[in-house]
Amino acid sequence: MGRLFARALQVTIALGVAVGSVLVGMPAANAVPPTYTALGDSYSSGTGTRTYYQDGTNCQRSSYAYPVLDSQRLGATLTFAACAGARVPDVQNQLASLNAGTNYVTVSVGGNDAGFSSVITQCAKPWPYTCTTQIANSQNFIRNTLPGLLNGLYSTIRTRAPAARVVVVGYPRLFNGEECNPGARISPGEQTSLNQTADLLATTIAGRAAAHGFAFVDVRTPFTGHAVCDDAEWVNGLSNPVGESYHPNRTGHSAGYAPLVEAALRG
Repeated sequence: MGRLFARALQVTIALGVAVGSVLVGMPAANAVPPTYTALGDSYSSGTGTRTYYQDGTNCQRSSYAYPVLDSQRLGATLTFAACAGARVPDVQNQLASLNAGTNYVTVSVGGNDAGFSSVITQCAKPWPYTCTTQIANSQNFIRNTLPGLLNGLYSTIRTRAPAARVVVVGYPRLFNGEECNPGARISPGEQTSLNQTADLLATTIAGRAAAHGFAFVDVRTPFTGHAVCDDAEWVNGLSNPVGESYHPNRTGHSAGYAPLVEAALRG
């Protein structure tokens, strides 16, 4: 009787271990996918990819934009709030989906606040027009005003999504010194100044991101060799329609932004 009981006990334990091993190897039956909110401006929405969702807005959100690509790679449920033309106050109005359960957040903003698009438009005008004053004004704004705006936004994001992995996404340098667009006369000197402004924007945004404990994705190096007029452009030059100009194209999103942002989100 004792031997029979011991044998039965051994069988029961063995079965329990086997079942337990199977269960450990199985995914949860109703696993909830992580949540990802993409905030920001046209560099997040996908302006420049030339294909957009018909969502009743002018936000130019694209299935080729890095937030869509990365949400698929992460298996995450995406709230695609980014919108073309957004400035910091507009992004403050994109935060409705953020909560204590939000897993991932990306945000790109600051270029429109600094008037970068208007500056490039001025630079592209034919001689005798110049954009020296506009570039100086943009740089002064980036140094003196933008940090405070970003501090307010980043603080609000952290308050609303206290547990989220937040990644701040920067902007590339757009030019390589060549003039290949007859309709946009941006001289090599102006291109250098615009790239210096992009550098200032990157370092300013990176500093504020670090101050709030957020990761920063710097795309300047990956886009080197892929600027406007390079053989393999990841950024559109002067385009038709004009709104597509000086924004990352599909390759810029898939090869430039998406891998770096995905890595930063995974930590």
